[in-house]
Amino acid sequence: MLKDRIAVVTGASRGIGRGVALHLASLGAIVVGTATTEAGAAAFSDALAERQAQGVGMVLDVRDSGSVEHAFAQINQHFGVPLVLVNNAGITRDTLMLRMKEEDWQEVINTNLSSLYRTSRACIKGMMRERYGRIINIGSVTGATGNAGQVNYAAAKAGLEGFTRALAREVASRHITVNAVAPGFIDTDMTQLLKEDQRSAILSQIPLGELGAVEDIAQAVAFLASGAARYITGQTLHVNGGLFMH
Repeated sequence: MLKDRIAVVTGASRGIGRGVALHLASLGAIVVGTATTEAGAAAFSDALAERQAQGVGMVLDVRDSGSVEHAFAQINQHFGVPLVLVNNAGITRDTLMLRMKEEDWQEVINTNLSSLYRTSRACIKGMMRERYGRIINIGSVTGATGNAGQVNYAAAKAGLEGFTRALAREVASRHITVNAVAPGFIDTDMTQLLKEDQRSAILSQIPLGELGAVEDIAQAVAFLASGAARYITGQTLHVNGGLFMH
């Protein structure tokens, strides 16, 4: 389905990003999974090697234009033009608005939203020349519902959806689609730290009665990256067990 397509997945060292990247690799894509550290990049390279999959881990700081330009120049030189881009890198700096420092705001907006501009811009010219591309941005149910203590994160994820729709209109004539996947509560190392009462409270809000799996997100991304989704663009696919419906 994605055989020999060059795919870049940011924030691939753990959680959803790692799951998405490895799933795309299992479908035959040549995957460059980025991490913020050498250790994270090396661990991803090892995970690919264990699975006899194609690709490599690479250090990338999505907050830095120079880092993005250098990384994508390396990708183009060693692998070719990336035709699938999954913007997954993100952070949280949760606190109530009254206590939120400006650096808490700026760091989340820069990492979770401004990064989309940098990475997408690095890919768009190549995709336009090839007259094909798939850009998939990983959002969050929080971008649609809001969440106390996450003004910065919710703003970034809501902005991600607006970015997705606007860019989709700009590049559609070149057969490039731009979509978002918005996970709900997914069973990752972060949610595994929740106390039992917190976990129960979350599950009570989910009609399907369970947390999602990383594989649920990975399969949604793979669908949007495939030819099967050629007529879908500018959309946000909510994968949340019914937590938010619209």
